[in-house]
Amino acid sequence: MQEKTLSGTIERVTFHNEENGYCVLRVRKNGATKVLTVVGNCAAPNAGEDIAARGEWIEDDQYGTQFKADEISTSEPGNLVGIERYLGSGLIDGIGPTYAKKLVEKFGPEVFNIIDDRSKSLEEVDGIGPKRRKEIKASWEKQKSVRRIMVFLHQHGISTARAVRIYKTYGDDSIKRLRENPYRLSHDLHGVGFKTADNIASKLGIKFDDRSRIEAGIQFAIQTATGNGHCALPENELIESATDLLGVDQISVEKCLERIITNNDIVKEDINSVSMIFPNHLVSAEKLVSKKILTLASKGANYPEIEIEKALTWCQEKIGYPLAEGQRNAVELALQERVLIITGGPGVGKTTILRSVLMILKAKKINTVLCAPTGRAAKRMSESTSLEASTIHRLLEFQGRSGKFAHDESNPLKGDLFIVDEASMIDIQLMCSLLRALPNNAHLILVGDVDQLPSVGPGSVLSDMIRCDKIPVARLNEIFRQSSESRIISAAHEINQGVIPSELAKSAKNNPNSDFFFLSCDEPEETSEKIANLVSQRIPDKLGLDPVNDIQVITPMHRGSLGTQSLNRRLQDSLNPANESTFEIERFGARYRIGDKVIQTRNNYDKEILNGDIGKVVGISTDPGKIEIQFSGERMASYEPGELDEISPAFAITVHKSQGSEFPCVVIPVSTQHFLLLQRNLLYTAITRGSKVVVVVGQKKAAAMAVKNNDTRERYRGLLERLSN
Repeated sequence: MQEKTLSGTIERVTFHNEENGYCVLRVRKNGATKVLTVVGNCAAPNAGEDIAARGEWIEDDQYGTQFKADEISTSEPGNLVGIERYLGSGLIDGIGPTYAKKLVEKFGPEVFNIIDDRSKSLEEVDGIGPKRRKEIKASWEKQKSVRRIMVFLHQHGISTARAVRIYKTYGDDSIKRLRENPYRLSHDLHGVGFKTADNIASKLGIKFDDRSRIEAGIQFAIQTATGNGHCALPENELIESATDLLGVDQISVEKCLERIITNNDIVKEDINSVSMIFPNHLVSAEKLVSKKILTLASKGANYPEIEIEKALTWCQEKIGYPLAEGQRNAVELALQERVLIITGGPGVGKTTILRSVLMILKAKKINTVLCAPTGRAAKRMSESTSLEASTIHRLLEFQGRSGKFAHDESNPLKGDLFIVDEASMIDIQLMCSLLRALPNNAHLILVGDVDQLPSVGPGSVLSDMIRCDKIPVARLNEIFRQSSESRIISAAHEINQGVIPSELAKSAKNNPNSDFFFLSCDEPEETSEKIANLVSQRIPDKLGLDPVNDIQVITPMHRGSLGTQSLNRRLQDSLNPANESTFEIERFGARYRIGDKVIQTRNNYDKEILNGDIGKVVGISTDPGKIEIQFSGERMASYEPGELDEISPAFAITVHKSQGSEFPCVVIPVSTQHFLLLQRNLLYTAITRGSKVVVVVGQKKAAAMAVKNNDTRERYRGLLERLSN
């Protein structure tokens, strides 16, 4: 069929996918009365705009005659009807249909020039004062910039939704900055990888063997490693990784790496006789953490005089039961040492130790400060101690986009004793920031389960501090009577010791009075179906638990039929199904409806929502496009469509995202489909997230593989050697 052209005015944007630009437009040809359907890809179509399209006419079986466009370009409307529709579409803040009509009646086709060059004249229109005029002008300028950037990026393979983020990051200089160095995208923007930046660079004329490209590839290989928890990479492994990524010869990578090291952009150090490459900020963090924690550990406690035996006797009378030997030793250490690590699994009495220490020191008028890495962990800490606890970020007063904290050496925190719970979750950078902010006379207690998964961020901080043998450690192993009655806790300890719980034996049957169950399913699809049935019907009916608020599915991975993506779709349709009146919004591969459970996937300090915070969608609007989410603690946050890559559906979450949280009921799929992630610490961490009921669903063979596999890969880092020397 011969290619044709079509021009006219956009009457309505029927559909627009911001991810790929695909749209369905209703267009009125110039001078015609009939409205036609145009389908194709366009960065940012709006009602009222002029459109020029090139393509062909097709007959769709369902929708009839359509113009299928290979290329679509849009521009500001030139006729008064189009101008009025464009201004009244909600695109410009401060202008709705009423004011659009007034503006067109007053200024006619000159209205765009008026807004651009003589916006003061807008106040001649009844109802527009200085405030609304400034709002209109600011919104107009933003739309022009965003539109120009979106069109540019869309032409270079980046989605419209990402373009909004790029504009927020770089502002009006976005295109200029990307032309100067497109590779900065993979460093500065979450979700934009090296290949996307490399594709843009190629279109902008950057050569395959250009030095800037090779440097960017090396930096991206290091960045990928730190994203996987490493603080460094062995030099030979980095060279091999960058060479594979770039497709250039190894000598070019080696020369470029030498130049980057010489320029002090990265640091080369020998760790355990291996040449390692560190990003500057991580090697600095390791050195500071090592220096600060060893300095603290070298000092004794600086509390008012405490007669420990008398204090312990008094404390036990207050709490109404005797402390076990391990607990007594831990309390003694806490009163004698400047820094102490308390570690152990669930049910070993960590909370009792903290309560006892706090009770004794409160009587001595010691100012204690409690914190944890996540909001949920801080809330649990507050509930168990009856004292206020905050997240570490809030304690240090994170300063939003600057990436800095208000508290450091020059502005230290106030307090005598700082107690940090869930310390296994703290990465090297956060530990560095915390130690920098401690006052010189501070005491520090780190509480955590070192057998859980390590931090999501780089490093194995708690493990290294324990293994260096230079910091006092209270190791708790005894499970107390009340806790030992829970199969969740005893099964978790069995798994941690490499023992397969009896429920996972081949011919085992579940005890109906237990709190730990295994349901056998051989096929992933059957497992998925059973999980949906458990969460939506069986568990709520039997235990009276709320399926959304009280039950959490925790799975090892994102992809596959038992990963978070697939399970969230199935659980959403079971727990929050669509009906004729349901409105949903789809972005970044996920769909959202009012009532959905969601999780924040990275820290957003402007909204005061942290990575791991779980909330519920309470509102969705299309004009302007927004999702309203209510998080725990009644905090509300509003998200524009371009910001939805920092939240995810949370009917099912990964084990990593569950760290620091506790749920009344946890459901865990295990399958050989998860082969690469069938690890002991992963299953152990998942099971310890449940407080009342844990149900493992899947293959007993897969569960047994996880229990037996304790061969987790060590992270590349230098902290342990720095602490040990």
